[in-house]
Amino acid sequence: MISRFPLALFIGLRYTGSRRRNQLVSFISLISMAGLAMGVALLLIVLSVMNGFDKELRERILGVMPQATVFHRDGIEDWSRYQKHFEAHKNVLAGAPFVQLQGLMSLGAGVAPVNVYGVDADAEQRVSRLNEFIKHTTLDQLADDQILLGSGVANQIQAQIGDQVSLIIPDKNEATTLPRIGVFVFAGIVDTGTEVDNALAITTLQGAAPLSEFSSKVSGIRLKLNDLFSARQVIRDLMQELSFGFYGSEWSRSHGNIFQAVQMSRQLVGLLLFLIIAIAAFNVVSTLIMVVVDKQGQIAILRSQGASRFDILCIFTVQGGMIGVVGTAIGLVLGVAGSFVVTDLVAWVERFFDVHFLASDVYPVSYLPSDFRVSDCVNVGLTAVLMSFVATLYPAWRASRVEPAEALRFDH
Repeated sequence: MISRFPLALFIGLRYTGSRRRNQLVSFISLISMAGLAMGVALLLIVLSVMNGFDKELRERILGVMPQATVFHRDGIEDWSRYQKHFEAHKNVLAGAPFVQLQGLMSLGAGVAPVNVYGVDADAEQRVSRLNEFIKHTTLDQLADDQILLGSGVANQIQAQIGDQVSLIIPDKNEATTLPRIGVFVFAGIVDTGTEVDNALAITTLQGAAPLSEFSSKVSGIRLKLNDLFSARQVIRDLMQELSFGFYGSEWSRSHGNIFQAVQMSRQLVGLLLFLIIAIAAFNVVSTLIMVVVDKQGQIAILRSQGASRFDILCIFTVQGGMIGVVGTAIGLVLGVAGSFVVTDLVAWVERFFDVHFLASDVYPVSYLPSDFRVSDCVNVGLTAVLMSFVATLYPAWRASRVEPAEALRFDH
């Protein structure tokens, strides 16, 4: 039987490309192939988009916001000593001090809530990618009386570069105490394209210190880790070594819900599109059953010429498998191409029709990201081909059970 398989392969390939007497069968075969290709392409594109959201969360949001942070309830005075101590941990790459303030940014009638970070330019560049997203200036050029605003904050208060903006910091302990007010020159925009831009302001350590309740101390030390998912363990390790008054926070508390939402959406959408591929693959069943009916006379002739039931099984398995292979291959090509152009295509549609599909106050990022991964391509391709071959087994078995005498009696 094995030695005769090349003959079955040859006949199966001939059947795949041959014209059929019944044009409906040919049409349904094309529809099955097109449905499989569309399902594979859509699944690959959607997985790339979900990978893109995951990548942007890691590189943009967590590239600007702290991955892990150590605070003290009374502020940290000798921060350089603690910074060196934290950097000695095996999972900590670098540390940087900061002063954190929460208040209101005001310009004329415009007011916006902000999280203000006073940073040291040299140390900050070791722990974040903030400089990559700053327009009109850099951290190194930022003076103590200047401030950077997230693009969302700047839009809310309608600030222009060079404007003087007021930062109002209320006293969180005494509601009756007058708030602290600082005046800064708007020197640049932080535009990460994410939700971070809607409430972010950056100034220097010296610029933020007078407005802090701990004027001679820093609020905390942010850490850059070699593995994001080790953040909780790192904080736990450091807290065991520190004295009373210290406490820690890590990214999963502040932005973990976004990461979980992306992962859940990826799984649910992947499952739905996987079912689409399954439906398209099992369309091969109806297609091959019609092919078997259409070719009963030829099956009978092959059987009368000495072809075994196994040969007939192989012939129609090859034919159905080719539908799956060709449909999957077309889908993979379209999916790979779509994964690389979907970001630019959506951006072009937004510009052309003057619409905005993703707003950073609703979604984690304000554009549609994409990150193509070869592993997704391989997994989707193998799954689609395997399902197609499984779908051919029943029709191929039906073809192998055709009796030559009965088939020739009713074949005209």
